[in-house]
Amino acid sequence: MPFVLLINEPRGQRASRSEAEGRALYQRMVEYGAGLKERGLLLAVESLKSDEEGVRLQKREGRDHLLDGPFSEAREMVGGFFLLACGSREEALAVAAECPATEWATVEVRETGPCFL
Repeated sequence: MPFVLLINEPRGQRASRSEAEGRALYQRMVEYGAGLKERGLLLAVESLKSDEEGVRLQKREGRDHLLDGPFSEAREMVGGFFLLACGSREEALAVAAECPATEWATVEVRETGPCFL
């Protein structure tokens, strides 16, 4: 079963670190991903830039509405994700518990599936 680990970071947290601190944390995440790949669990992984560079799009009454980041109402932003092939929710939770980002962010575990259920 595919599961996604969403890394939800407090907004502004990245700016509070030095470059060396940020690189060290990023390296820990790269090593975590490499370990998942070795175990045959990793389907995809990406780190995302800050939501300051993001754009939100809504279509209302046939018109596009764009909102440039940063998004002031958001307390967190999605900083990245891991797409996993796990046999169960319990396995996905165990894998999430190993993620270094649990120390500075929230790791949300979600099974993929149709949005109509």
